[in-house]
Amino acid sequence: MKKVLVVEDDKDIVDLLKIHLQDLNCEVDVAYDGLEGSRKSLEGKYDLIILDIMLPNKDGISIAQKIRAYENHTPIMMLTAKTEEIDKVLGLESGADDYLTKPFGIREFIARVKAIFRRQDQNNLEVKEKNQEIIRIIDLVIDTQKRKVMLKEKRIELTPKEFDLLLLLAGHPGVSYSRDQLLSEVWGYDFDGYEHTVNSHINRLRAKIEPDLANPKYILTTWGIGYRFNDELS
Repeated sequence: MKKVLVVEDDKDIVDLLKIHLQDLNCEVDVAYDGLEGSRKSLEGKYDLIILDIMLPNKDGISIAQKIRAYENHTPIMMLTAKTEEIDKVLGLESGADDYLTKPFGIREFIARVKAIFRRQDQNNLEVKEKNQEIIRIIDLVIDTQKRKVMLKEKRIELTPKEFDLLLLLAGHPGVSYSRDQLLSEVWGYDFDGYEHTVNSHINRLRAKIEPDLANPKYILTTWGIGYRFNDELS
């Protein structure tokens, strides 16, 4: 059984989501304001956090940022009435895995939740089956199970999406990924029109691991396509 936290101040929406989540065999916990939601998200162990942006006392963006700051990798679905592009970008870059705008169809909501659970189960299976839990490239070390990155024996603090990007690229050296492919692989489905989100994450990732930003050593640009990890390193 999956455990889901719903942080939403609209009781009618909460009741609707609870019905359909319980139909998916989920145990549902609820918080009706930002402070309670922030506390529960950090104290409890959940398989999914559904998080509204506009909340009393503390907004959803701040909660998501705090969750990720504590290295909590629980999937987050942003649920909000806001439709401006900047709000979607802020939601995704704060660490959200998905974004659904009110009003939404319940079938789409269920499909998104199922997709998150499938990715989560697949990731857990891959970690268990993966023989090489440690990836070493010169002085860069990626611990796939602990989600820890070391560079020259110093820990590099990455956001969940920065880590996922690095793991995907480093796990397939030499393979060029388009921005659309990276959106699909790392964010879970096609965020059409949000390629700049990939660019900003790649830029921040490079700033953290590259010794010379003008001449990247690890993450290379494949002109006209996207990005790849340098396969000539050993």
